[in-house]
Amino acid sequence: MQKVIYKDLGRIPYREAWDLQQGLHNEAIQRKRENRERKERGEELLPIGHHLLLCEHPPVMTLGRSGSEEHLLLDEAGLQAKGIEFFKINRGGDITYHGPGQIVGYPIFDLDEFFTDVHRYVRYLEEAVIRTLADYGITDAYRIKEYTGVWLPQKGWLPKRKICAIGVHLSRWVTMHGFAFNVNTDLGYFRHIVPCGINDKDKDVTSLANELGHTMDEHEVKEKLRQHLAELFGFEFA
Repeated sequence: MQKVIYKDLGRIPYREAWDLQQGLHNEAIQRKRENRERKERGEELLPIGHHLLLCEHPPVMTLGRSGSEEHLLLDEAGLQAKGIEFFKINRGGDITYHGPGQIVGYPIFDLDEFFTDVHRYVRYLEEAVIRTLADYGITDAYRIKEYTGVWLPQKGWLPKRKICAIGVHLSRWVTMHGFAFNVNTDLGYFRHIVPCGINDKDKDVTSLANELGHTMDEHEVKEKLRQHLAELFGFEFA
């Protein structure tokens, strides 16, 4: 069974978390190279360094490599006035918001040690959030074929609502970036972007607190979420 090192980074600036991810990602790729050479020499292999980082960020907008800057509805002055950072990054997907009250997950996994299937990997991230929502009585969360992430269905006057965004990057089957799960998130920030580039009138964003009508214990939610990830991927925490 694979072992994963878990770190709760708390609230951390986006740039700092991105640099940490990149460092761990590079280390994992270098370890793969070294292990190939060790295997050829018949030497003992180095342990695989899988990591799961959970955190939240001060307000920040991030734009994926396939996204459009037109989906950011604030200019530089507007971003500064509201205290929001902006980064163009190398994950998939379009623009999204990260901020306080949101659980952001960055798995740095070597999928060669699990399965080499990007579609399955993303489905497992979604499924972990779906199972966490079910723990709180929200049993109708689902996927929309055209989009990644986790959604809640249209209900009465409420449109379809995205509660978790996903955008990943892989190199040599080592993952980085990940998911953003709205728990106690201030949803007003999403009005400054076209979330994930989706401008459909029948779709919106939501949070766990918004759906249940009260503030959530984020530590409790994190614990449930990380255990579901361990069950789905079949790993244990180091």
